[in-house]
Amino acid sequence: MLQKREDMYMDTYEDILNGLSISLREIIKKYVDTSTWGGLEEIRIREGRPLMIINRGTDMMLTSKGFTTQDNKRAYTVSHKDMVETLELISESSIYAFQDELKNGFITLRGGHRVGLAGRVVMENGDIKTLKNVTGINIRITRELKGVSDKAIDYIYRPPRGVYNTMILSPPMAGKTTLLRDMVRNISNGGPGRPGLKVGVVDERSEIAGCYNGIPQNDVGVRTDVLDCCPKALGIILLIRSMSPEVICTDEIGRKSDIDAIEEACNAGVNIITTVHASDIEELKRKSNIAPLIEERLFDRYIVLGTSMGRGTIEAIYDGMLNSLIDAPMRSDCQ
Repeated sequence: MLQKREDMYMDTYEDILNGLSISLREIIKKYVDTSTWGGLEEIRIREGRPLMIINRGTDMMLTSKGFTTQDNKRAYTVSHKDMVETLELISESSIYAFQDELKNGFITLRGGHRVGLAGRVVMENGDIKTLKNVTGINIRITRELKGVSDKAIDYIYRPPRGVYNTMILSPPMAGKTTLLRDMVRNISNGGPGRPGLKVGVVDERSEIAGCYNGIPQNDVGVRTDVLDCCPKALGIILLIRSMSPEVICTDEIGRKSDIDAIEEACNAGVNIITTVHASDIEELKRKSNIAPLIEERLFDRYIVLGTSMGRGTIEAIYDGMLNSLIDAPMRSDCQ
């Protein structure tokens, strides 16, 4: 069932505002009063530089009155006080409690929104120990689109009980994580003629489930277990050993260790759904770590996303032998 877009978008409003300094909060509120909250994708906060947003793929600066501008002299300049207040709010006044998150360069807000951080990196024994003197904050607004996978799910379901090993490929910002997230929910809950399956999610960057204090903020289904902030290769093996999943889902594979773990999962009888940065099958074939998976036909389905009908368009679906399964691009009605 498709969820009303307006309801989904406005659910995120308070979560975002509560993480901003008073000055920034008022500017964003004024902007929302004069524009569409539903198109807002990122809020970029850089100390000593203009407050910026990205709305439907276009970056804009904001004035103190909440109006958009392309003139940086008219834009609101983010102060040191703004940075300090915002950091205190997103860390709930205890930035030291988020040391593990700081190593990864992001914190997850209530609601599953990811806050990227930039500043001075502190190294220890060749590894990142923490991040200090934060001067850049990027709030990426997460919105669930329930129903976005409805048109694709029939192509990956394998009767009587299972799914095909599936790889979703797309260029950046084309909707692959959004599609994957809804597939997790769809597979976990099941549907008419489709029994629900036990799903394990390795959410290395907290973008699929968007866990806050370990609890998924996004609806990932009733039979889903999540390993948050866990490296993919380690997480896949851990889930196999501990949670007996029928399906494992993860985002953006590429390292050799990821590929080895996926092969081990398949050998253990666990199905895999994952994503890769690639615009088409030809680009996918040029990725040295992934090309062997294509040759071995480890994956049964390849879903190619693009933007021909808007973000999240399913441009093509192929089987394991790269035969096309759809005649024309398609897109969910909820996008």
